[in-house]
Amino acid sequence: MNYQTIGSTEYEASRIAMGVMRMAGKTRDEARDIVQTALNCGMNFFDSADIYGAGESSRVLGQALHDLGVARDDVILQTKFGIAPDFTGKRNGIYDFSRDHLLSSLEAELERLQTDHVDFVLLHRLDALCDLDELGDTMAHIVDSGMARHIGVSNMGPWSCEMLQANLDQKLEVNQLQFGLCHAGMVRMQMHENMEDDAAADRDGGALSYAQLTGMTIQAWSPLQYGMFAGTFIDNEQFAELNGVLAQIAEERGVSKEAVAIAWILRHPARMQVISGSMDPERIRAIAPGADVELTRQEWYDLYIAAGNDLP
Repeated sequence: MNYQTIGSTEYEASRIAMGVMRMAGKTRDEARDIVQTALNCGMNFFDSADIYGAGESSRVLGQALHDLGVARDDVILQTKFGIAPDFTGKRNGIYDFSRDHLLSSLEAELERLQTDHVDFVLLHRLDALCDLDELGDTMAHIVDSGMARHIGVSNMGPWSCEMLQANLDQKLEVNQLQFGLCHAGMVRMQMHENMEDDAAADRDGGALSYAQLTGMTIQAWSPLQYGMFAGTFIDNEQFAELNGVLAQIAEERGVSKEAVAIAWILRHPARMQVISGSMDPERIRAIAPGADVELTRQEWYDLYIAAGNDLP
Protein backbone atom coordinates (compact mmCIF):
# COMPACT_ATOMS: atom_id res chain seq x y z
CA MET A 1 0.00 0.00 0.00
CA ASN A 2 1.30 3.41 -0.95
CA TYR A 3 0.62 6.42 1.24
CA GLN A 4 0.10 10.13 0.68
CA THR A 5 -0.31 13.33 2.63
CA ILE A 6 -3.82 14.74 2.88
CA GLY A 7 -3.95 18.36 1.79
CA SER A 8 -1.36 20.38 3.68
CA THR A 9 -1.61 18.24 6.81
CA GLU A 10 0.93 15.99 8.45
CA TYR A 11 -1.12 12.83 7.94
CA GLU A 12 0.31 9.95 5.91
CA ALA A 13 -2.82 8.21 4.72
CA SER A 14 -3.29 5.07 2.67
CA ARG A 15 -4.06 5.98 -0.94
CA ILE A 16 -7.10 3.73 -0.65
CA ALA A 17 -9.37 4.42 2.31
CA MET A 18 -12.26 2.37 3.61
CA GLY A 19 -15.67 4.03 3.37
CA VAL A 20 -18.19 2.53 5.77
CA MET A 21 -21.53 3.74 4.38
CA ARG A 22 -22.66 0.12 4.03
CA MET A 23 -21.33 -1.09 7.38
CA ALA A 24 -24.66 -0.61 9.17
CA GLY A 25 -26.28 -3.97 9.75
CA LYS A 26 -23.05 -5.96 9.79
CA THR A 27 -22.68 -8.30 12.73
CA ARG A 28 -19.89 -7.75 15.21
CA ASP A 29 -17.91 -10.66 13.74
CA GLU A 30 -18.47 -9.48 10.16
CA ALA A 31 -17.37 -5.95 11.02
CA ARG A 32 -14.20 -7.19 12.70
CA ASP A 33 -13.36 -9.27 9.63
CA ILE A 34 -13.95 -6.34 7.28
CA VAL A 35 -11.88 -3.89 9.31
CA GLN A 36 -9.08 -6.40 9.93
CA THR A 37 -8.92 -7.15 6.20
CA ALA A 38 -8.58 -3.45 5.44
CA LEU A 39 -5.84 -3.07 8.04
CA ASN A 40 -4.02 -6.13 6.72
CA CYS A 41 -4.09 -4.54 3.26
CA GLY A 42 -2.42 -1.41 4.63
CA MET A 43 -5.48 0.82 4.84
CA ASN A 44 -5.22 3.21 7.77
CA PHE A 45 -7.96 5.68 6.82
CA PHE A 46 -11.67 5.16 7.59
CA ASP A 47 -14.42 7.44 6.27
CA SER A 48 -17.92 7.67 7.71
CA ALA A 49 -20.78 10.15 8.07
CA ASP A 50 -23.39 10.82 10.70
CA ILE A 51 -26.18 9.84 8.29
CA TYR A 52 -24.74 6.48 7.21
CA GLY A 53 -27.19 3.93 8.50
CA ALA A 54 -28.66 6.66 10.73
CA GLY A 55 -25.39 6.60 12.66
CA GLU A 56 -25.18 2.82 12.84
CA SER A 57 -22.25 2.58 10.41
CA SER A 58 -20.07 4.70 12.67
CA ARG A 59 -21.14 2.74 15.74
CA VAL A 60 -20.28 -0.58 14.11
CA LEU A 61 -16.92 0.78 12.93
CA GLY A 62 -16.08 2.14 16.36
CA GLN A 63 -16.96 -1.17 18.00
CA ALA A 64 -14.88 -3.14 15.49
CA LEU A 65 -11.81 -0.96 16.07
CA HIS A 66 -12.31 -1.36 19.82
CA ASP A 67 -12.75 -5.14 19.58
CA LEU A 68 -9.59 -5.45 17.50
CA GLY A 69 -7.61 -3.38 20.00
CA VAL A 70 -6.53 -0.90 17.33
CA ALA A 71 -4.60 2.01 18.85
CA ARG A 72 -6.24 5.34 18.09
CA ASP A 73 -3.01 6.80 16.69
CA ASP A 74 -2.71 3.92 14.22
CA VAL A 75 -5.79 4.93 12.23
CA ILE A 76 -7.12 8.12 10.66
CA LEU A 77 -10.83 8.70 11.25
CA GLN A 78 -12.99 10.98 9.14
CA THR A 79 -16.67 11.75 9.34
CA LYS A 80 -19.11 14.10 7.64
CA PHE A 81 -21.99 16.19 8.92
CA GLY A 82 -24.47 18.86 7.83
CA ILE A 83 -27.23 16.69 6.35
CA ALA A 84 -30.28 16.30 8.58
CA PRO A 85 -32.57 13.60 7.20
CA ASP A 86 -35.73 12.52 8.93
CA PHE A 87 -35.48 8.77 9.34
CA THR A 88 -39.09 8.58 10.59
CA GLY A 89 -40.50 9.80 7.28
CA LYS A 90 -42.62 12.45 9.01
CA ARG A 91 -40.92 15.45 7.38
CA ASN A 92 -38.54 16.34 4.58
CA GLY A 93 -34.84 15.99 5.21
CA ILE A 94 -32.84 19.22 5.18
CA TYR A 95 -29.26 20.47 5.09
CA ASP A 96 -28.28 22.17 8.34
CA PHE A 97 -25.00 24.01 9.04
CA SER A 98 -26.31 25.63 12.23
CA ARG A 99 -24.03 25.55 15.25
CA ASP A 100 -26.43 23.46 17.32
CA HIS A 101 -26.84 20.83 14.63
CA LEU A 102 -23.17 20.53 13.73
CA LEU A 103 -21.99 20.30 17.34
CA SER A 104 -24.64 17.80 18.39
CA SER A 105 -23.98 15.71 15.28
CA LEU A 106 -20.24 15.59 15.85
CA GLU A 107 -20.60 14.84 19.56
CA ALA A 108 -22.82 11.89 18.68
CA GLU A 109 -20.33 10.68 16.09
CA LEU A 110 -17.46 10.77 18.58
CA GLU A 111 -19.51 8.65 20.96
CA ARG A 112 -20.35 6.13 18.23
CA LEU A 113 -16.74 5.92 17.08
CA GLN A 114 -15.54 5.57 20.69
CA THR A 115 -13.02 8.38 20.37
CA ASP A 116 -12.51 11.91 21.67
CA HIS A 117 -11.67 13.32 18.24
CA VAL A 118 -11.78 12.69 14.52
CA ASP A 119 -8.86 13.59 12.33
CA PHE A 120 -11.02 15.13 9.61
CA VAL A 121 -14.60 16.36 9.60
CA LEU A 122 -16.25 17.34 6.31
CA LEU A 123 -19.27 19.51 5.59
CA HIS A 124 -21.31 16.99 3.64
CA ARG A 125 -23.30 19.13 1.17
CA LEU A 126 -23.77 22.89 1.08
CA ASP A 127 -26.60 24.25 3.22
CA ALA A 128 -28.23 26.99 1.12
CA LEU A 129 -29.21 28.80 4.34
CA CYS A 130 -25.74 28.67 5.86
CA ASP A 131 -24.85 31.64 8.08
CA LEU A 132 -21.19 32.06 7.16
CA ASP A 133 -20.20 33.90 10.33
CA GLU A 134 -21.87 31.27 12.50
CA LEU A 135 -20.22 28.50 10.51
CA GLY A 136 -16.80 30.09 10.87
CA ASP A 137 -17.20 30.33 14.64
CA THR A 138 -18.52 26.77 14.85
CA MET A 139 -15.70 25.21 12.84
CA ALA A 140 -13.11 27.19 14.81
CA HIS A 141 -14.62 25.86 18.04
CA ILE A 142 -14.58 22.30 16.70
CA VAL A 143 -10.88 22.48 15.88
CA ASP A 144 -9.81 24.57 18.88
CA SER A 145 -11.64 22.25 21.28
CA GLY A 146 -9.92 19.21 19.78
CA MET A 147 -13.07 17.54 18.47
CA ALA A 148 -11.52 17.46 15.00
CA ARG A 149 -7.97 18.07 13.82
CA HIS A 150 -8.77 19.26 10.29
CA ILE A 151 -11.76 20.20 8.15
CA GLY A 152 -12.94 19.77 4.59
CA VAL A 153 -15.99 19.54 2.37
CA SER A 154 -17.84 17.00 0.30
CA ASN A 155 -19.62 17.46 -3.03
CA MET A 156 -18.81 21.15 -3.40
CA GLY A 157 -17.58 23.25 -6.30
CA PRO A 158 -14.80 25.85 -6.25
CA TRP A 159 -16.99 28.89 -5.59
CA SER A 160 -18.69 27.20 -2.67
CA CYS A 161 -15.26 26.30 -1.31
CA GLU A 162 -14.05 29.87 -1.80
CA MET A 163 -17.11 31.29 -0.07
CA LEU A 164 -16.66 28.99 2.91
CA GLN A 165 -12.88 29.40 3.06
CA ALA A 166 -13.19 33.19 3.24
CA ASN A 167 -15.05 32.75 6.52
CA LEU A 168 -12.95 29.97 8.04
CA ASP A 169 -9.74 30.19 10.05
CA GLN A 170 -8.82 26.62 9.10
CA LYS A 171 -7.84 25.48 5.61
CA LEU A 172 -10.23 23.21 3.76
CA GLU A 173 -8.02 20.16 3.21
CA VAL A 174 -10.39 17.74 1.47
CA ASN A 175 -13.16 17.71 -1.11
CA GLN A 176 -14.93 14.38 -1.48
CA LEU A 177 -16.35 13.96 -4.99
CA GLN A 178 -17.60 11.07 -7.08
CA PHE A 179 -14.97 10.10 -9.65
CA GLY A 180 -13.98 7.02 -11.59
CA LEU A 181 -13.78 5.54 -15.06
CA CYS A 182 -17.54 5.78 -15.53
CA HIS A 183 -17.94 9.09 -13.73
CA ALA A 184 -15.07 11.00 -15.31
CA GLY A 185 -16.70 14.35 -15.98
CA MET A 186 -14.01 16.28 -14.09
CA VAL A 187 -11.34 15.29 -16.61
CA ARG A 188 -13.63 14.95 -19.62
CA MET A 189 -14.75 18.57 -19.35
CA GLN A 190 -11.15 19.76 -19.28
CA MET A 191 -10.27 17.93 -22.48
CA HIS A 192 -13.42 19.15 -24.24
CA GLU A 193 -12.83 22.78 -23.33
CA ASN A 194 -14.13 25.20 -25.98
CA MET A 195 -16.14 22.47 -27.70
CA GLU A 196 -19.90 22.49 -28.31
CA ASP A 197 -20.63 18.87 -27.40
CA ASP A 198 -22.20 17.63 -24.18
CA ALA A 199 -18.83 16.51 -22.83
CA ALA A 200 -17.76 20.16 -22.64
CA ALA A 201 -20.48 20.94 -20.08
CA ASP A 202 -18.99 22.15 -16.82
CA ARG A 203 -20.94 20.38 -14.09
CA ASP A 204 -18.57 20.93 -11.18
CA GLY A 205 -17.16 24.41 -11.73
CA GLY A 206 -13.64 23.16 -12.38
CA ALA A 207 -13.31 21.32 -9.06
CA LEU A 208 -10.36 19.26 -10.26
CA SER A 209 -8.26 22.24 -11.35
CA TYR A 210 -9.25 24.08 -8.19
CA ALA A 211 -8.06 21.23 -5.99
CA GLN A 212 -4.71 21.13 -7.76
CA LEU A 213 -4.30 24.90 -7.44
CA THR A 214 -5.16 25.00 -3.73
CA GLY A 215 -3.58 21.73 -2.63
CA MET A 216 -6.88 20.16 -1.55
CA THR A 217 -7.04 16.39 -1.68
CA ILE A 218 -9.92 15.03 -3.73
CA GLN A 219 -11.33 11.86 -2.24
CA ALA A 220 -12.97 9.83 -5.01
CA TRP A 221 -16.13 8.10 -3.80
CA SER A 222 -17.94 5.25 -5.57
CA PRO A 223 -14.84 4.63 -7.71
CA LEU A 224 -16.22 1.47 -9.35
CA GLN A 225 -19.77 2.73 -9.87
CA TYR A 226 -21.58 4.14 -12.87
CA GLY A 227 -24.39 6.64 -12.49
CA MET A 228 -25.68 7.59 -9.06
CA PHE A 229 -25.37 4.29 -7.17
CA ALA A 230 -26.56 2.45 -10.30
CA GLY A 231 -24.11 -0.40 -9.78
CA THR A 232 -20.57 -1.42 -10.58
CA PHE A 233 -19.13 -1.49 -14.07
CA ILE A 234 -16.84 -4.41 -13.17
CA ASP A 235 -18.02 -7.56 -15.01
CA ASN A 236 -21.06 -5.62 -16.24
CA GLU A 237 -22.05 -6.51 -19.80
CA GLN A 238 -23.06 -2.89 -20.42
CA PHE A 239 -19.35 -2.09 -20.25
CA ALA A 240 -17.92 -4.98 -22.26
CA GLU A 241 -15.22 -2.93 -24.00
CA LEU A 242 -14.04 -1.40 -20.74
CA ASN A 243 -13.93 -4.78 -19.00
CA GLY A 244 -11.92 -6.17 -21.90
CA VAL A 245 -9.24 -3.51 -21.52
CA LEU A 246 -9.30 -3.85 -17.73
CA ALA A 247 -8.83 -7.61 -18.05
CA GLN A 248 -5.91 -7.25 -20.44
CA ILE A 249 -4.03 -4.83 -18.21
CA ALA A 250 -4.92 -6.83 -15.10
CA GLU A 251 -3.47 -9.99 -16.61
CA GLU A 252 -0.29 -8.19 -17.62
CA ARG A 253 0.14 -6.69 -14.15
CA GLY A 254 -0.96 -9.72 -12.16
CA VAL A 255 -3.76 -7.91 -10.36
CA SER A 256 -7.56 -7.75 -10.48
CA LYS A 257 -9.69 -5.60 -12.75
CA GLU A 258 -10.79 -3.70 -9.66
CA ALA A 259 -7.18 -2.84 -8.88
CA VAL A 260 -6.62 -1.51 -12.39
CA ALA A 261 -9.74 0.66 -12.17
CA ILE A 262 -8.48 2.08 -8.88
CA ALA A 263 -5.02 2.64 -10.36
CA TRP A 264 -6.64 4.68 -13.14
CA ILE A 265 -7.86 7.20 -10.55
CA LEU A 266 -4.59 7.28 -8.65
CA ARG A 267 -2.59 7.87 -11.84
CA HIS A 268 -3.94 11.41 -12.12
CA PRO A 269 -1.42 14.03 -10.93
CA ALA A 270 -3.99 15.56 -8.57
CA ARG A 271 -2.92 12.84 -6.11
CA MET A 272 -6.46 11.80 -5.26
CA GLN A 273 -7.33 9.37 -2.51
CA VAL A 274 -9.86 6.64 -3.26
CA ILE A 275 -12.73 5.87 -0.88
CA SER A 276 -13.57 2.20 -1.32
CA GLY A 277 -16.96 1.25 0.08
CA SER A 278 -16.83 -2.51 -0.36
CA MET A 279 -17.82 -4.60 2.64
CA ASP A 280 -16.64 -7.84 1.00
CA PRO A 281 -13.22 -8.91 2.38
CA GLU A 282 -12.40 -10.70 -0.88
CA ARG A 283 -13.10 -7.58 -2.93
CA ILE A 284 -11.15 -5.42 -0.48
CA ARG A 285 -8.15 -7.66 -1.06
CA ALA A 286 -8.73 -7.40 -4.82
CA ILE A 287 -8.90 -3.60 -4.72
CA ALA A 288 -5.92 -2.89 -2.45
CA PRO A 289 -3.10 -3.66 -4.95
CA GLY A 290 -4.42 -0.80 -7.09
CA ALA A 291 -2.48 1.58 -4.87
CA ASP A 292 0.77 0.01 -6.05
CA VAL A 293 0.03 -0.13 -9.80
CA GLU A 294 1.22 2.80 -11.90
CA LEU A 295 -0.41 2.83 -15.30
CA THR A 296 1.37 4.11 -18.37
CA ARG A 297 -0.02 7.14 -20.15
CA GLN A 298 -1.19 4.88 -22.98
CA GLU A 299 -2.97 2.53 -20.58
CA TRP A 300 -4.67 5.45 -18.83
CA TYR A 301 -6.05 6.85 -22.09
CA ASP A 302 -6.98 3.40 -23.39
CA LEU A 303 -9.13 2.86 -20.30
CA TYR A 304 -10.61 6.35 -20.53
CA ILE A 305 -11.70 5.77 -24.13
CA ALA A 306 -12.92 2.21 -23.45
CA ALA A 307 -15.20 3.65 -20.75
CA GLY A 308 -17.08 5.53 -23.46
CA ASN A 309 -15.17 8.80 -23.44
CA ASP A 310 -13.52 10.35 -26.46
CA LEU A 311 -10.83 12.87 -27.31
CA PRO A 312 -11.94 15.83 -29.44
